Amino acid sequence: MTDRSDADSGPDRDAEVASDSDRSDEDSPSRELVESLLAGDQRALARVITRIENRTAGYRSIVSMLHRHAGDAAVIGITGSPGAGKSTLVDRLARAYRDRGLTVGVIAVDPSSPYSGGAVLGDRIRMASNVGDMDVFFRSMSARGQLGGLSAATTDAITALDAFGKDVVLIETVGAGQNEVDVVRTADTVAVLVQPGSGDDVQLLKAGILEIGDVFVVNKADMDGATRTVAELEEMLHRREGTGAGVPTGHHGAVASAAEHGGSADSNGEGPDTGAADESGDRSAEWSPEIVETIATDGTGIDDLLEVLSAHREHLETSGGLSAAARRRYAAEIRTLLRNDLGELVETEIERRGGIDELARRVRDRETDPYTLTEEILAPIRDAVRDSDSDRDPDRHA
Repeated sequence: MTDRSDADSGPDRDAEVASDSDRSDEDSPSRELVESLLAGDQRALARVITRIENRTAGYRSIVSMLHRHAGDAAVIGITGSPGAGKSTLVDRLARAYRDRGLTVGVIAVDPSSPYSGGAVLGDRIRMASNVGDMDVFFRSMSARGQLGGLSAATTDAITALDAFGKDVVLIETVGAGQNEVDVVRTADTVAVLVQPGSGDDVQLLKAGILEIGDVFVVNKADMDGATRTVAELEEMLHRREGTGAGVPTGHHGAVASAAEHGGSADSNGEGPDTGAADESGDRSAEWSPEIVETIATDGTGIDDLLEVLSAHREHLETSGGLSAAARRRYAAEIRTLLRNDLGELVETEIERRGGIDELARRVRDRETDPYTLTEEILAPIRDAVRDSDSDRDPDRHA
């Protein structure tokens, strides 16, 4: 992993920024904000992420302009059960990366407030050791009720941090167990934290979260039961590799394997991501997840953890795994955006027809049925798609 500060400056980057200015005058404020972000303005970065999180009008054009400048940061997901010490560990990792001269962005995905929709925990004081360091950018964001804890806004915020020039982006998830598979789509490397003596943690691993980890961190390793927890992890990993010969390991492999066998790597249960299964499967089979013991409160084991994270990154770079993972991430992102936008179109059509309660009344009174209603609501969308297809290929519909 190298410092991006030199690579992110110079005529090529300036030319790319200039090319973004070829947009309409109405995008001028957004364009100026993007230019300020790319020039290293911390306040512009904060404003962009605020617009992204609040889904302020024009945020999409901002993310679109930033996209071409992103793709170089190492994105690391930190997940695990509440109380495992994720925030303290992230704080220590950020400090360790800074000691190596790397810039760091941290996104802490918090539960959503049922009232405001914002992050419940806010900017947490557990990140206090990096306060005042302008090369560490920390932001709490709301999960907004997403099943896997990571919202679409988080993905866009990672793009902003990446485009800003951060060498490393750390994502701390809510820690809601197996649903944390959303972190798989966003991170290059996933570290799963386990607390010693916690039967709940072991059960979560057995329930399926074991499959998403590239690195397993037994934090609070000075507690009673740490040795036993490490042994249990080693046994589970060994059993998984022994009984699943040819099945990819690590979080890239888990998604790829699901796709290959017709399963779902989608936390919404709507089908696997395609396009990278074979490539990432072959690559991931070569990586065996490692176990690291840490005591985040005093920094014990942090250097060892950084070495393992670096080794996994090097493995992905030398094997072509980063390219496969990026393809899979973008496929998932495209699907998510399409589902969200189509959902809004459907809601608009429902409201045009009197609202969902009125439609439900009609079904209850046997005036119609759910299938007929669904077909009627989707008909305008289907017609629009057919018309667009016909415009592109007139001979096909002649």
